[in-house]
Amino acid sequence: MSTTNTAPPAAPTGVPAAAWRMLALGVAAQAAGTFLVSTPAYLIPFLHVQQGMPLAEAGLLAAAPTFGMVLTLVAWGALADRFGERWVIAGGLALTAVFAAVAVPAAGWGYAALGILLLLGGGASASVNAASGRVVVGWFPRSRRGLAMGIRQMSQPLGVAVAALVVPPLAEQHGIGAPLLAAAVALAVLALACAIGIADPPRPAKTGTPSAENTPASTSPYRRSRFLVRIHLASALLVVPQFTLSTFGLVWLITALHWNPAAAGAVIALSQFVGAFGRIAVGHLSDRVDSRTRVMRWVAVSGVAVMLLLAATGLVEWSAAAAVMLVIATTVSVADNGLAFTAVAEAAGPHWSGRALGVQNTGQFMAASVVGPAIGALITVAGYPLAFALVALTPLASLALIPRHDEHPHEP
Repeated sequence: MSTTNTAPPAAPTGVPAAAWRMLALGVAAQAAGTFLVSTPAYLIPFLHVQQGMPLAEAGLLAAAPTFGMVLTLVAWGALADRFGERWVIAGGLALTAVFAAVAVPAAGWGYAALGILLLLGGGASASVNAASGRVVVGWFPRSRRGLAMGIRQMSQPLGVAVAALVVPPLAEQHGIGAPLLAAAVALAVLALACAIGIADPPRPAKTGTPSAENTPASTSPYRRSRFLVRIHLASALLVVPQFTLSTFGLVWLITALHWNPAAAGAVIALSQFVGAFGRIAVGHLSDRVDSRTRVMRWVAVSGVAVMLLLAATGLVEWSAAAAVMLVIATTVSVADNGLAFTAVAEAAGPHWSGRALGVQNTGQFMAASVVGPAIGALITVAGYPLAFALVALTPLASLALIPRHDEHPHEP
């Protein structure tokens, strides 16, 4: 077992001061990317209710950015492994800003053109997912990494929360190009900030000697065990409730429970903010119990329970309880992401974590890209309560895949 650590020499507290700057920039960068990726989901009420677009078709448009991410995540991870994190993050954000800006006039050209640009923007934004995870793993010691990755994973629900608050009123007042312009501006600002403020963490150098060919640094972690594959598959299942709620939660409140759009948007935003802090809590818990996978199993069991309770409140149309359960279910549905990310990065090691995190994200976003059209069609046929109950089967199935013990062969 190698005792090589990816983190730089630590202060007595265990975390260098620069690590917190990298973490803050990583959170802001991914939140900006998530804002763009989430924008079409929060256009669904506008497109479906006001313009009559079928729900499955609107869900397909909402899935375009996540499908773009599926196509590019591994490639961005390989670039981060090869060239480092700083320019992958900054360059990817700048490219995403360009696609978002071009999508503003494209919103008037037709939904096909808009979908293509959203796909390209999602593909460019994938740069942040793998590379910012590497920054956290590289700068933080294992004993604080669960907490740090939990904070980093706040970026996704925070980006979704901002989209829930900003996109519906902007689209209502200024058209669907307005939220895309807001995303482009935010992405451009963050690209510049990351180019200036992010520093690549030190990594142990690969040696060119023949004896190094079979070291953990040079050997594929996928050849060593099935741990990473099991985490990838479990995470793909666990992401289904998350994207079901983020894609259809708002339109459910508006169309089935008769909330006004502003109040429904506030509930969605609240659920995402609570979910963001939930990620920090479970990350810190995984540090305390010294296991990512054990806490991941607890989250999966909770996911089954909350989706069934959400379905029950929707079935009886108990509006207030449904809103409370939506907040709770959303919090639970996003809680596993940071745990899985940390487990993957620790198992893969410093020379493979970019690619492994790319594969991790690819599996998640492949599942997420199916959620929009598939769950949209299911809701059309079966209604929201039954659809939510069926979605509870995915965290149940994940329990058979989540390993009972962590792997971190590159660290003591």
